[in-house]
Amino acid sequence: MPRFVEFTTNFATGELDPLLRARVDLTAYGNALAKATNVLIQPQGGLRRRPGTKHIFELPNSSSGASSAGNGVRLVSFQFSVTDSYMLCFTHNRMHVIKNGAIVTNINGTGDSFLTTTITSAMVDDMCWTQSADTLIVVHPDLSPAKIVRGAADNLWTASTITFDSIPKYAFTLTASNPAVTLTPSAVSGNVTLTASGAAFAAGSVNQYVNVNTQGRARIVEFISTTVVKAITEYPFFDTSVVASGGWELEAGYVDVWSAGKGYPTSVSFHEGRLYFGGSKSRPSTIWGSKIGLFFDFVPTESLDDDAVEATLDTSDLNVITDIISSRDFQVFTTGGEFFIPQTGTDPVTPLTFTFKNVSRNGIKPGTRVQSVESGSIYIQRQGKSLNEFVFSDTQLTYITQRISLLSGHLLKGPQRIALRRASSTEEADLLLMTNTDDGSMAVFSIMRSQQVTSPSEFLTDGLFIDVGVDVNVIYAVTQRVFNGVTRFFIEQFDYAYFTDCAFVGGAAGSASSLPHIGKSLNVITDGSPQGNEIVSGGGSVTFDRSSTTSYEVGLPITVYIRTMPAEIKLQTGSRVSFKKRIVEISAVVNKTQNMIINNQPVAFRLFDNPLLDDPIPEFTGIKRVNGVLGYSREQFIEVSQDLPVKMNLLGLDYRVAVFSGT
Repeated sequence: MPRFVEFTTNFATGELDPLLRARVDLTAYGNALAKATNVLIQPQGGLRRRPGTKHIFELPNSSSGASSAGNGVRLVSFQFSVTDSYMLCFTHNRMHVIKNGAIVTNINGTGDSFLTTTITSAMVDDMCWTQSADTLIVVHPDLSPAKIVRGAADNLWTASTITFDSIPKYAFTLTASNPAVTLTPSAVSGNVTLTASGAAFAAGSVNQYVNVNTQGRARIVEFISTTVVKAITEYPFFDTSVVASGGWELEAGYVDVWSAGKGYPTSVSFHEGRLYFGGSKSRPSTIWGSKIGLFFDFVPTESLDDDAVEATLDTSDLNVITDIISSRDFQVFTTGGEFFIPQTGTDPVTPLTFTFKNVSRNGIKPGTRVQSVESGSIYIQRQGKSLNEFVFSDTQLTYITQRISLLSGHLLKGPQRIALRRASSTEEADLLLMTNTDDGSMAVFSIMRSQQVTSPSEFLTDGLFIDVGVDVNVIYAVTQRVFNGVTRFFIEQFDYAYFTDCAFVGGAAGSASSLPHIGKSLNVITDGSPQGNEIVSGGGSVTFDRSSTTSYEVGLPITVYIRTMPAEIKLQTGSRVSFKKRIVEISAVVNKTQNMIINNQPVAFRLFDNPLLDDPIPEFTGIKRVNGVLGYSREQFIEVSQDLPVKMNLLGLDYRVAVFSGT
C-alpha cells in the first residue's frame, strides 16, 4: 500500500469556499483550509489563535428605552492628535467616548458618560462622516449636517448643527416671467449691475436668474431696489445695450437644495482643500464641493479654480451616491457603479475640470463605508455578495475593479459594518473586518495586496458581533449577548493579552464578582495558568479553584477550530480523489504554542520534568508529531483545535497519506 508525504507550508489561501471543493487543480487549493474559525492568517503564512476581547462598557438596552443599543449603534474612530485618539459609539441621541480601552466619564462635567446629540437610532445605519483636526462632520439624509468638536480635555465635547455661509440652490419647480420693462447691464461679464426701466425686482429675487434672449445669463446676488439688482454672469451678455421689454425673462423657483423638506447630504469627505457632500434625498446623484478653504461656502460665484463646484451623474442608470472618499483621486461610489474624477498629473480639481468617469457597474451596499488600503479602495458589492477592490492600473492608466472574495464569498453573510486595521508590524497584515447580520459572525480578511495575498477566516463568539471599528490599530466591537435570558450589548476591545471573550481581569483574588455572564460557563485563568471552568452564579460571581497571586482573567470560551481541505494526491497516473485514504502520521510545525489537539488527539506540551504544574504551560517552538491516526475514508483531512485558553501558532503541517489501491 503506497504512502505519500505531503507538506502544507502555509495557509495563505485562508478558508476556501465549499463550492471550490472539486478544484484540486487550483494552486490555492494546497494552501487552503476548509474551516478557519477564530484564527488569523499571518503574512508569513502561518495561523494563530485570534485575540480575545476585553469588556469595556455595557451599553443601555431596554425594550422601552429610546437610547437602547438594540435600536441601533455605530462605532466611529476619531484621531485628535498623535497621542490622543478615540472610539466614538453612537446610540439614540447619545455619543459615548472610549479612549485607551476605557470609557470616558463625566462628559462636560454632567456626570454622564455620554454626549447628547441629534443623531437618532434610525440614522446610525446610514450615517456618514469625515474629520478635520478637532471636528467630526456627520451627515444623514434626514439630519441637518452636524459637527462634533473635541475640546481641551478628553471629557469636553460639543455637538451642534453646522451653520453654512451659503447653500446651493436648485429649481425643483421652475417658473419664468417676462417683466414689461427694459433692462440694461452695466458690463458684459463678471459682477454686473442690472437696471430696469420699471419695477421688476423684489427682495425675493436674490438667487433668481436673468436670461436674455439673444445672449446672456446672470444670477442675482443682491437686491438694491425694485429697479436695480447686482448679479454675477454665468454666460456673458452680447453687449451693454438696452434689452427691450419682452427680450429677457426672470427665472424663479430656486430654493436651498438641503432642507428638512428636500433632504440633507448623504455622504461627506474632504479632498484637496474642499469639503464635499455627495447625494441627498431630492438630488441623489449630485456632488457639491465647497470653495477652497471655505468649507461651509457652497455657492459658486465666478467659476475660478478655487470656486465651489457642483456636478450631477447623468447616466442611463440610477446612481444614488452612497460614499465618497479622497484617495489617489476623488472617488464616488453609488448603488449603480463606481466613478472617479480624472486629474491630469498634479493638477487640482477645478469647477471646469470636475467630470465623472465610470469604471464599473457593481454598485456599493448602502450603509457600508469604503476602506482605503495600500493598493486602492475596498467596498462591499450592492447585494453584499462580494468584496471588491477599486484599484488604479498603471498599464491601463485607469481604475479597474477586482473581486477579492472570489475564493471565499461564503463568508459574506449579510455584511453590514466594515473596518480596516492597518498592519503595524511584520507579524501582521492589514485586517479587513466585516460583521454579518445573518448570523452575527465576523468575516476577517488578512490582506497584503502588494503580494497578492488575501487570507480569510471567520470570528465567532458566544453571541453576535454587531459592529466593528478601529482606533489607529486597536480593534473595538459591539457585541450582543444573552445572559440569563436577558439580551445585553457590550463594547469590547480585541487584545492578544486576553484569551477569552468579554473578559474581566483583576489582580490577586480568590473570586470575581459583578460579572454579567450569569449562568454561563467561563474560562478561568489565574497567574497565566488555565483553571477549571466556572459557572457564574445568579449574583454574578465565580470562585476560582486556585486564588491568583498576581492576575486573573475570566471570560467566555473561544472555540478555535481549523480543518484542512481533503488530502488529494496527484500522480502522473491521475488523481486519487475517489480512493480511500488514511493519514498515518501528522507533524505540526508550531511557534510559541501551549496547547493543541490534532484529529482528536491531545498534543503534549507540559512535560513531567517540570515539577511546578501550577506554572503556566511552557511555550513550545518546533515540531509536534501525532502517530496512530486510524480510519480509511475517501476524504481525509486534518483537524486542529484547542481545549485551553492559551497560545497557538501553527506554521505548517507535514503528513503521510496511505492510499488504498493507489497504484
